[in-house]
Amino acid sequence: MSKFFGKTFWFSLAFVSNALLVENIAFATEPVAIPDRTPVELSSELLDDTSINQVTSVSQLSDVQPTDWAFQALQSLVERYGCIAGYPDGTFRGNRALTRYEFAAGLNACLDQVNGLIATATGNLATKEDLTKIQKLQEEFAAELATLRGRVDALEARTSELEANQFSTTTKLNAEIIWGITDTFGDGAVDEDNTNTNVGYRVRLNFDTSFTGKDRLRTRLQARNMVRYDRTTGTPMTRTNFDGDDGSQFTLDKLSYQFLLGKNTTIEIGAKGLTADDAVPIINPYLAGSADGAVSRFGAFNPAIYNTPGETGISINHKLGDKLNLSLSYLANTAADPTQGNGLFNGSYGAIAQLTYSPNSRIDLALSYARTYSRRDDVNLSLGTGSNNANEPFGQAATRGNHYGIEGSWRVSPRFALAGWVGYVDAKQLSGGDASAGIWNGAIEFVFPDLFKKGNLGAIVVGVPPKVTSNDIKDNKDDATSLHIEALYRIQVSDFISITPGFFVITNTDHNKDNDTTWVGVVRTTFTF
Repeated sequence: MSKFFGKTFWFSLAFVSNALLVENIAFATEPVAIPDRTPVELSSELLDDTSINQVTSVSQLSDVQPTDWAFQALQSLVERYGCIAGYPDGTFRGNRALTRYEFAAGLNACLDQVNGLIATATGNLATKEDLTKIQKLQEEFAAELATLRGRVDALEARTSELEANQFSTTTKLNAEIIWGITDTFGDGAVDEDNTNTNVGYRVRLNFDTSFTGKDRLRTRLQARNMVRYDRTTGTPMTRTNFDGDDGSQFTLDKLSYQFLLGKNTTIEIGAKGLTADDAVPIINPYLAGSADGAVSRFGAFNPAIYNTPGETGISINHKLGDKLNLSLSYLANTAADPTQGNGLFNGSYGAIAQLTYSPNSRIDLALSYARTYSRRDDVNLSLGTGSNNANEPFGQAATRGNHYGIEGSWRVSPRFALAGWVGYVDAKQLSGGDASAGIWNGAIEFVFPDLFKKGNLGAIVVGVPPKVTSNDIKDNKDDATSLHIEALYRIQVSDFISITPGFFVITNTDHNKDNDTTWVGVVRTTFTF
């Protein structure tokens, strides 16, 4: 007991230190407000009150001089209606001659301003004297105004054509960094608590390239050293949603290309890292993400469907109208291996079909089916979320699975949502025997968006991780039921930083009545930029 409270103290101290550090980072990076700059107005030195006494028609001149009556007439219009603010470098340059086209451009700006005042019937209407000046200027510069407007129309048409047909290939970097402080409490499935509070990280660098503006080539590099608790607690039920260890070496984690086929079909082809939860829509909008969702692996989504094997293949999502969406995917585990029992079609794989129904913007329902095959050395039916028996119901034997799922989410109000699922796997042994097994799992989630502060999120997850309820191999049937209880609160420090303290509890660890309860505590800090 003293060890439990001692670990709780140090774990809490780590969370407080983490929160204070991120708060200081957020404070230090707040932008400094810079007051708006006002437009540069005409210099009073240029707007002298010289009387209009020019008698030579300006149509006889190649340039318009500051002493010409037309120039001074335009100056008075600018003063009264503010139709010219100046050049981009903050000057008007009104002390030099203008070409007739430059002058016509200024006159056109004033015409637009006066027409706008008349159209809106504002109090600052043009005077009769100003209208007379404008009429005379229009007559003197009729040819230049017509040419100018023709050129503007042609330029606008050309610009519209370029915007519609031209796209420059761009690559954007989207980075995501998770800094996790985690620990486990309780004897669990190994009859002793042999873990210490630890700190790990996961770094993902997503390079997203578009060639048409309607496609995306994603190249992701990843480095991580987050502990996997299934190796210390004796059960996959204790895994967090962001664990994994690559030795802190950057490796290619994902390479996929997504594009549109027509208006209603989206296709994604993955050479690496295209997993089931990427391939089809997940009906759990708040907790599916590993960086900002549930802190446990089980609490993210239905493991019977979205944790099926494979990372190389294709996914197709097709809209069947405003409310229906059909998703299909085929993913292989060892597509790059040409040896016997591997490759794109002969190794472990997962094929998924899902029909999603969204009657309105607040409700999503889905029926899902997956067909899987796992080689004898690659069996993991619940992909690290259920009991050891649920992962390998027949031990090291080739296994086929028929997976069924029902998922739903309901945004009851802007500040409350419900989500949940039920999943079942009908497993069949294909080598060393012909046994069959049934594996069930289910969960319900209570989500509280904007809890206490806009952008924050609270959630509670209650469920039963994948459990072998029937098995022809009697020793591999689970004899008890574990209950998964999870609570988390995501604090949105800024647009780029969030802190999520949370925990989850596993009773009868690994669906075994002889095992003690296991607690897993997490403080997840996420940086995105």
